[in-house]
Amino acid sequence: MKKRVLFLLVPAFLYADNLKSLLEFATTNNNIVVSKTLTQKSKNLELDSAKSGYYPTLDIGGAYQNLNQRTPGAAGEVYTGYATVGLDIYDGGYRSNLVKQNKALLQASSFDLSSYKKSLQLSIVEDFYTIKSIEASLEALKEKQIQLLAELERVKKFYEVGTTTKDDVDKLQAAYSNNIYEIDTTKYQILSLKKLFSIKIGKKVDTFEESEITIPNNITKEIDDSIKALKQNADSLMYSANSLNSTYMPKLKVENTYSFYDYGRTDIDHTEGLDDQNKLMVTLNLRLFDNGTTQKQKEALLVQKQALEKEIAQQEQIQDINVHLALSKIETIKAQITSAKSSLDSANSAYETITEKYRVGTIDNIAYLDALTVKTDAKAQYKTALNNLQIAYCSYYYYTNKNIQEFIK
Repeated sequence: MKKRVLFLLVPAFLYADNLKSLLEFATTNNNIVVSKTLTQKSKNLELDSAKSGYYPTLDIGGAYQNLNQRTPGAAGEVYTGYATVGLDIYDGGYRSNLVKQNKALLQASSFDLSSYKKSLQLSIVEDFYTIKSIEASLEALKEKQIQLLAELERVKKFYEVGTTTKDDVDKLQAAYSNNIYEIDTTKYQILSLKKLFSIKIGKKVDTFEESEITIPNNITKEIDDSIKALKQNADSLMYSANSLNSTYMPKLKVENTYSFYDYGRTDIDHTEGLDDQNKLMVTLNLRLFDNGTTQKQKEALLVQKQALEKEIAQQEQIQDINVHLALSKIETIKAQITSAKSSLDSANSAYETITEKYRVGTIDNIAYLDALTVKTDAKAQYKTALNNLQIAYCSYYYYTNKNIQEFIK
C-alpha cells in the first residue's frame, strides 16, 4: 500500500513548479516581456542607424535618353551611369545629439523592460500565494467534510435505533451538503485563477511546490527602474531639443560624382558628347530666418521634459512611501500570524471539548457545527496569514527595486 501511495505521488512531484522556476520562465516567455524585448531591440537598431550617419554615403545610378526628333549637336540615344560619394563635414551637432538621444531611448527601453519584469514577478508571487491560500481553504473544507461525514453516519445509526431525532440528522446533512457546495465553489475559483496564472507565466501550471522567501535584512533602496526609464526619456527630449540648435548652424557637405556616357544613333550632325566626367561639389548652407519655427519646436520639447521631471519627482515620493508601507505591512502581518496561531490553538481546543460534550449529549449539534466551522476557518486563516507574509516580503523587495527571483529559497 505504501509503495502504491508513493507511486501516485511521484508524478505530482516531478511536474510541480516551484516559484523560482516559474519566475525564470515568465521573465523570458511572457508575451509582454517578449514584446518589450523586441522594442528594446528596435531601439538598439535605431541607435546603430544614428551612428551610421557619420559614415560617407555612396549612390549609384543610370539613365537612358532617347530623342525621337534628334536636335542638332545631340545624339539620338544617350546612356549614362554615375556614382556619387557624399560626406557631411559639419552639421552643427545634429548627429551627435541624435546619437545621444537614441542612447537615452535605448536605456529607457531597457529600464522599462526591467521594470515590467519586476512588476510581473510581484504579480506572480501574489497570485502564487493567493492560490496557495485558497488551496489551504480547500484542504480545510475537505477535512471538515470528512469529519461531517463521520458524524453524519454516526448520528444516522443512532436515529435508526431511535436514540436521536430526525432533526439532528437533517442539520448534519444540511451542513454536509453545504460544505460540498463550498468545496465545489473553491475548486472552481482555484481552476479560474490557475488558468489566468498560466497565461501570465506563459505555460500551463497545475501543481505548486512549496516555496519560501528570504526574510529581508539590510536591504538598501534603489531608484525604481520605472523612474530610471522616465529620467532617460527626459534626457532624450533634451538631446532632441539640442539637435534643433543645428538648424541655425552652418552645414558643410562634400560630394564627388563620377559619370560615364555612351551614345547611339550618332552622325556628323548628331555627335557624341563626353565619355566621362568627374564633378566635385562643396556645399555650405546656413538658415537665416524661419519665423521662430525651430525655436518653438525646441521650447515644446523642453516643456515636455519639465512635465516628465514633475512626474519623476512624484514617483520618487511614491516609492519612498511604498517602501515605508511595505515594512509596516510586514510587521502587521507578523502580528496577525501570532493572533491567527492563538486563534487556531483555541479553536482546536474548543472543538475537542465541544465534541466530547456533544457525543455524551450535554450540548446539541448546533454548538458542535459552530465549533467545527470555527476550527476550519481558523486553520485556513492561519495558513493565509503565513502566505500573506511571503507576499509582504516580496512587496518590500519590489519597492526597494530588487530582483525578487534572487530572494527565493
